[in-house]
Amino acid sequence: MRETPSPVIHEAPNTSWTHLFVSAEHRRGYIISVALGSLLAVSGAFETQDLPLWARFAYWLPVMLAGAFIGGLISWKLVAIERWARSPLLSWAVVTVLVAIPMTFIVWAVTGLAFQGHVKLAHLPFFFPTVTLVSAFMSGILTFTNQAPRETHGAPSPQNADDAPPQVRFRERLPIALRGAEIYAVSSEDHYLRIHSSRGTDLILMRLSDAIGELDGIEGAQVHRSWWVARAAVKDVERGDGKAVFTLINDTQVPVSRTYAKALREIGWY
Repeated sequence: MRETPSPVIHEAPNTSWTHLFVSAEHRRGYIISVALGSLLAVSGAFETQDLPLWARFAYWLPVMLAGAFIGGLISWKLVAIERWARSPLLSWAVVTVLVAIPMTFIVWAVTGLAFQGHVKLAHLPFFFPTVTLVSAFMSGILTFTNQAPRETHGAPSPQNADDAPPQVRFRERLPIALRGAEIYAVSSEDHYLRIHSSRGTDLILMRLSDAIGELDGIEGAQVHRSWWVARAAVKDVERGDGKAVFTLINDTQVPVSRTYAKALREIGWY
C-alpha cells in the first residue's frame, strides 16, 4: 500500500466517559468482542474445550468485553496524540501492547480463580503471548477497517479587510506553472504526487500523508488511500454496487474507498 488510512485530525477528542459506550466505533468494538468471544467459546479455544459450553461463554465473553473496554479507553486517549494518529500501523502496535499488559493480569487472575481456586505468580508470563495475539487481532480489525478520513479545513475569515488569510503551506511546493491555481485534488503515483488544479496537472516528489498535513487552509478530505480532494471541487457523485466516485469540476474521476465511504457520508460529503 502506498498510503495507509489514518484517523481524523484537527478534531478534539470526546472527553466524556459516555463516549466509550455510545460512539459507533466503540459499539463496533463491543460487537466484535462478543462475536469473537462466542467463537472462542464454541470452539473451546486455548485449552477450554473440556469446560461445559455455558462455562466457556461465562469465561470468554466478560474477558473479551473487558479487553474491548480497555482498548477503547487507550484508543480514545491516543487520538489526541497526532504522532500516533498519523500512523495506523504504529497505533495498532501501541494499542496491542498497552491492551495486552493489563489484560494479561486480568486473564491470569480470572483463569486461576475460576478454574483452580487460586493464582500462581509463576503462571503469569505464560498468559502474555496468548493475550497479545488476541489483542493484536482485535485492535487490527478496529484500526484498519472503516477508518475516518483525514480532513483539512478551510482558512478562517480575516477579522478585518486588512488581514491576509493564512497561507496554505502546500502552495509553496507547487510548480511555477501551477502557482496561483485552485487546487482540486492531490493523488499518489508511486513516490510522486499529481496535483490536479485549475491550471492543469503536474508531479512533485512528496508523500500524500505529508501533503495532507500541509493542505490545511483548504476544506477537503482523504477519500482514498491515494487521493485527497478539495470539497469545493466535487461536481457530482455517482454511486453503484456499494461504491462511490466523485467527479471533479475538471471532470477528473476520483474513486471513494469503502474504508472512508461511511465516514464521508456522515460528515455530509454525499
